[in-house]
Amino acid sequence: MIQRKVGFVKIGILTISLLLAVTVEVLGNVKLPAIIGDNMVLQRNSQVPIWGWADPGEEIRVSVSWHSMEWVIKADKDGKWLFKVTSPKEGGPYEMTLRGSNAVTIKNILVGEVWVCSGQSNMELAVRQVNNAQKEIADADYPNIRLFTVQKKVAEVPQADCIGSWMPCNPQSVAGFSAVGYFFGRQLHKELGVPIGLIHTSWGGTPAEAWTSKRAISELEDYRPILEEIERVRLNPEPFDKKYQEQLLQWQTKLDSSGAEGSGSKGYKEIDFNDSDWQQMEVPVFWEQAGLENFDGVVWFRKDIQVPESWVGKELVLELGPIDDMDATWINGVRVGGIGRPGQSRTGRVYKVGADVIKAGRNVITVRVLDTGGNGGICGKPEQIKIRSAGQTSEQPISLAGKWRYKKGLGLRSIPPQPWPPLRIDSPSVPTSLYNGMLAPIIPYGIQGAIWYQGESNAGRAYQYRKLFPTMIQNWRQDWARADFPFLFVQLANFMAAKPEPGDSAWAELREAQLMTLALPNTGMAVIIDIGEANDIHPRNKQDVGKRLALWALAKTYGKDIVYSGPLYKSMKVEGDKIILSFDNVGGGLVAGGGEPLKGFAIAGADRKFVWADAKIEGGTVVVGSSKVPEPVAVRYAWADNPACNLYNKEGLPASPFRTDDWPGITANQK
Repeated sequence: MIQRKVGFVKIGILTISLLLAVTVEVLGNVKLPAIIGDNMVLQRNSQVPIWGWADPGEEIRVSVSWHSMEWVIKADKDGKWLFKVTSPKEGGPYEMTLRGSNAVTIKNILVGEVWVCSGQSNMELAVRQVNNAQKEIADADYPNIRLFTVQKKVAEVPQADCIGSWMPCNPQSVAGFSAVGYFFGRQLHKELGVPIGLIHTSWGGTPAEAWTSKRAISELEDYRPILEEIERVRLNPEPFDKKYQEQLLQWQTKLDSSGAEGSGSKGYKEIDFNDSDWQQMEVPVFWEQAGLENFDGVVWFRKDIQVPESWVGKELVLELGPIDDMDATWINGVRVGGIGRPGQSRTGRVYKVGADVIKAGRNVITVRVLDTGGNGGICGKPEQIKIRSAGQTSEQPISLAGKWRYKKGLGLRSIPPQPWPPLRIDSPSVPTSLYNGMLAPIIPYGIQGAIWYQGESNAGRAYQYRKLFPTMIQNWRQDWARADFPFLFVQLANFMAAKPEPGDSAWAELREAQLMTLALPNTGMAVIIDIGEANDIHPRNKQDVGKRLALWALAKTYGKDIVYSGPLYKSMKVEGDKIILSFDNVGGGLVAGGGEPLKGFAIAGADRKFVWADAKIEGGTVVVGSSKVPEPVAVRYAWADNPACNLYNKEGLPASPFRTDDWPGITANQK
């Protein structure tokens, strides 16, 4: 930068282009991205990037209220400009003014700590959905915490801008904001006493590859064929669409004939089908809790209803609440709706019912539910399940909660794999789509670090995640031009039905992949194996999730002398018929949460058959053994979807699930 003094003000002239391959419509006047605006928080003690657009070659003068320097920046030939301003220690409010052919003033700027909050639905889950939500919202009066939510968008190429705005944290703005992000930021604000900026960019049900750039994902061999297919579909979509529709029709026909013991189900959805020999189930419920333990596949549900005479000939609305995983729904044999892709098990089903569907007298609702793993069923709350008039009316809805008749159809192993639609970049599940649409627009905004809650959508490919997740982290760091900014993530919670015996688990393998990612410098992991919910993939205790992430940040980023992690497995040694385990992060010592005995330990010999083990704490170690395994070689702890486990340190932080063996898992060959 060339500097010269004019009076008492230094003036710098800088011409620079954004490094990102982005495009933007140049409007002539000085224009800023959405992330740079009123109420923003700038990262303290930093060279903070400020960027935007103007006419090619236009000079923009920039002044800030915390500094006497004025900058002069010249837009490049594409109308882009960027400069870096030194931010103060902390504080505010400040202002920034940019003058070109027009003038833009940014007001109410604070300077403090800025964190990106990203991931899938457990990061997206809003404050209004958590435990004690009403009080949390009412108490959320923190004007020095600022919130920015990136509007959802998929994109084929990295975008230059997004839709969003900075808002001071108050009961109105916090209700719809990321709960994990808010509770993390609130803890930092209380402990550090500085302004906190939280940038929330997440999308439920999305895999990590969607949040990774094309450059980075191309380095992974598993994803190169996917990127090539995306390009082929883009160039000539018609044959791919035709093939998919044919495959989908065949698959749906198979499901529609999925009666028990191979009997046809042609009449299941018809009003006059005789279902008197079907069993009954109290709905809503996960069917594992109602007599269908460990069943994955198709279950048919039917319910008779009587509607008011005044509803006949009118449009109605059928509400079924969330269904795990997929459904197809009929009334009187007429299909009224359905969701046919995994990943939307928590989506409430709301279907319009045409005016010609309902008849006088008896009507029958039929729902075909397909569960692909874990819990299944019509699983919301009783008040969510009803049928009502579509218009404004004084007539009360009819509750559909209560007894439904049901019959098992084909088990999952008898159903062919569901065909996937052609890979298009307009899907939030496709590699690079969310990096392009929801991350690129906020790069290179000045940040301290990132928090991440994701993994559920990659659990079936946990071994692949071992490479994918570190690649994504390094990708973000490289593109922010900060080689090791703090990246803190949440290990998957306990979820789904508890299993009586030790066994394999894709979720355990995904947790292992997350644990292995701690090998990357300046990463941290919040363990929440103790605060999940068997029946809800979205546990409502997000307060402890945010707090445990904040402990890592306070200790490792801000230098606080605190215990920030539960026990992490370090090493083992075999002594006779016992295995002795050592741990890092024992804090004040190892304890059995809730009292002895220790739970969750399994042991195996060379035959690789695990059995439950006896385990006891001896000093800083855990001694594990079983009379059934006289020559042990391996131990696993909390190795299940929803394990019963209770190893903690005295500070109340749980131990991470782990295993001492490296035997191939069930996701080792999944791509």
